[in-house]
Amino acid sequence: MEGTLFPNRPAFPVHQPATKSNKRLIFNPITLPLLPPQPTSSSSSSPQSSPPLGPLLQQLRHLSSSPTQPPISTTKPKHKKNSAKITHTHFNPLLQNQENQEDFHLQKTHLKSSASRLESNGNEGFLDFLPANCKLIMNSIVQQPMSSLNDFFDSIKFELVEIDLFSLLKGLNVSGNADRAICLFEWVVLNLTDEKVKLEYQVVELMVRILGRESQHTIASKLFDEIPIEEYSLDVRAWTTILHAHSRTGKYRRAISLFRHMREMGLSPNLVTYNVMLDVYGKMGRSWDKILCLLDEMRSKGLKFDEFTCSTVISACGREGLVEEAKFFFDELKRQGYVPGTVTYNSLLQVFGKAGIYSEALSVIEEMEENNCPPDLVTYNELVSAYVRAGFHEEGSAVIDTMTLKGIMPDAVTYTTVIDSYGKAGKEEKALSLFRQMKISGCVPNVPTYNVILGMLGKKSRSEEMMQLLHDMKSNGCSPNRVTWNTMLAMCGNRGMQEFVKKVFREMKNCGFEPDRDTFNTLISAYGRCGSRVDVSNMYEDMINSGFTPCVTTYNALLNALARRGDWRVAESVIIDMESKGFKPSETTYSLMLHCYAKGKNMRGIEAIEKLIYKGHIFPSWILLRTLIIANFRCRSLLGMERAFQELQKNGYKPDLVVFNSMLSIFARNKMYNRAQETLHLIRSSGLQPDLITYNSLMDMYARMGECWKAEEVLKGVAKSGGKPDLVSYNTVIKAFCRRGLMQEAIRILSEMTVRGIRPCIVTYNTFVAGFAGQGMFPEVNDVISYMIQHNCKPNELTYMTIVDGYCKAKLYKEAMHFVLKIRELDSSFDEQSLRRLSIRIRENV
Repeated sequence: MEGTLFPNRPAFPVHQPATKSNKRLIFNPITLPLLPPQPTSSSSSSPQSSPPLGPLLQQLRHLSSSPTQPPISTTKPKHKKNSAKITHTHFNPLLQNQENQEDFHLQKTHLKSSASRLESNGNEGFLDFLPANCKLIMNSIVQQPMSSLNDFFDSIKFELVEIDLFSLLKGLNVSGNADRAICLFEWVVLNLTDEKVKLEYQVVELMVRILGRESQHTIASKLFDEIPIEEYSLDVRAWTTILHAHSRTGKYRRAISLFRHMREMGLSPNLVTYNVMLDVYGKMGRSWDKILCLLDEMRSKGLKFDEFTCSTVISACGREGLVEEAKFFFDELKRQGYVPGTVTYNSLLQVFGKAGIYSEALSVIEEMEENNCPPDLVTYNELVSAYVRAGFHEEGSAVIDTMTLKGIMPDAVTYTTVIDSYGKAGKEEKALSLFRQMKISGCVPNVPTYNVILGMLGKKSRSEEMMQLLHDMKSNGCSPNRVTWNTMLAMCGNRGMQEFVKKVFREMKNCGFEPDRDTFNTLISAYGRCGSRVDVSNMYEDMINSGFTPCVTTYNALLNALARRGDWRVAESVIIDMESKGFKPSETTYSLMLHCYAKGKNMRGIEAIEKLIYKGHIFPSWILLRTLIIANFRCRSLLGMERAFQELQKNGYKPDLVVFNSMLSIFARNKMYNRAQETLHLIRSSGLQPDLITYNSLMDMYARMGECWKAEEVLKGVAKSGGKPDLVSYNTVIKAFCRRGLMQEAIRILSEMTVRGIRPCIVTYNTFVAGFAGQGMFPEVNDVISYMIQHNCKPNELTYMTIVDGYCKAKLYKEAMHFVLKIRELDSSFDEQSLRRLSIRIRENV
């Protein structure tokens, strides 16, 4: 085994080498190397004193506040399907550039001078319907910078009240200025409706069509909530557009209410309307029965399901983890003669991909090939997702080469999925390497790509690289979106910076990004990591008050906060509430419950979920089995770990390094040398490289076996192979020598540690105290205590308890009691209750 750790090194020595120096080392500032400087309070992780995040937030705010302005055109545009997208940041008064604002009198003068230009363009005839005053105002609107439009509208408010609004909006639309039409409509709704200005039916219908065409769902949803839309007699197509806008913005209950109103008005939904409502119920969750009712209603009206119908229903199953329901629906479709297309197959692939059932995903690919249904880009992207969810990161990456060979070029989604999987597996360098490969291949990263990498780097506090990535983002023309800000919020939560979370959230809203349901879920999770129950509760209430309904992700965010505290009783009540409201727990839900039980040392809870998994009531996904291994490890359950590891292998999943390190550690704790050797071999044969945690576990195993020299050899091997042993590494080897009573060797390791710039901690000192006290070397114990106090490391109750136990072991009870009485002389802050516990401990040993 030893030869496999460091192939270029000889096998570990099996005998005790002679000490190189006869010089006696003692705990004395004169004989020991100077300790590294103690971290100052200025380097703490508080938000006010954390320099890397300040520049990050400043850069993100700058990028979010600098939208690219679309080109201004006063001529009739050629027909194009995808016109320039409008971001809501254009309409935020906080982002207006004061330097671009002109004096109102100059604007009036400009109206006259530019009117002739509009008349010359009118020769084409496409603006002949405009009245003269509309042409005048429209030309001025077109000439204004987008950032100053709201101020311009304010300055001509009285003219806009009297204007033919329908003609003006129509003119802006047909001249290729739909973004300005939307801006004007928003201003009118937010500023004139309070003055009893009734919008005409034609205006609302026109803007429904424009907002739908431009995919401005957020603006549409907001404005049609301001307008009493139920008072307008719209056609089915317009109602369907409004329903779609509410669906896209997460206002599912509002969409359901309007759908009910639409039918009460006597309008008959068409296929597209039904498809939108299927999507609404699918996204809202816990609505499988409602989906089935809609499908029955469609059948009764003779509406034939199209690919969107089928894929929407199957996707709804995927969101809820309804794998069996998706398979049954798909099989029923085929029995009724429906021939699935690529889109439907892709939805089914997504269901299996989310569940991590890569074997079923491969079966879908085979069926597509048998039915001559060619896989497309989305097909391969779903296959990549299925692989990485099952822990097969390299296999997922290999699909990129397969796609290229078949003439299907991977897109940003393909690369982002694999990059994300590498990041979650702790393989940051592979993720960054693939990112570079992505750019070299000509695939332009999109905002989700940058968001994934920012999140990955944020978890590792690699702030300089995050700054570089934001600059790269800017150079590629990618503006941060709401997910980018959510990523920053999540990063702050991971760092435990409660006040910084609030600051980022304020800046996010100042930049025009209103929180959506995902934002609230992120905030709940972030505050949970900060340990702030009040903020978690407040965010949940704010979410409800903002009109967003909780979903499985919301409950999971609450469970995440509880799992960090190990509060499994409250977590169980959350599960009961979740199920009572019709939500089906996901694999993430069960995974968080396992973490919660493990943190609370509740083996019965872990065993209850184990039974559900092993009996087939819960699908044994890669994530769940992996979590089961980790949960059993935290509770020191060797049998539970071995069973879960066997299930992981039986299901064809690939263990990652976290799983292997957990197995290695439990074997080390139980002195199972052969099993540890087997695990190390499995790490190598799986193509993984042992990390510092792996080597620390090996050192711990040798320390427990009394093989202190082998533990040191592993430590030296890590350093010589270019690794950086940490405090745990040195503490483990010190422990190994102290347990053997080789205190001089332990002090030698301490000296090497401090020379390398690693400062000893309370664990280090307590290890020495235990070593000296165990051998009855109480003068040396006093030296350690003095050294600790001189170097600002206050002894704790365990320190003194270890010394008391040493005296009692040597049957020096009087000396033990005398030592306890002198503790207050050494440490005046040591409380009376702790002193009484120590005195009782002595009397119990007499």
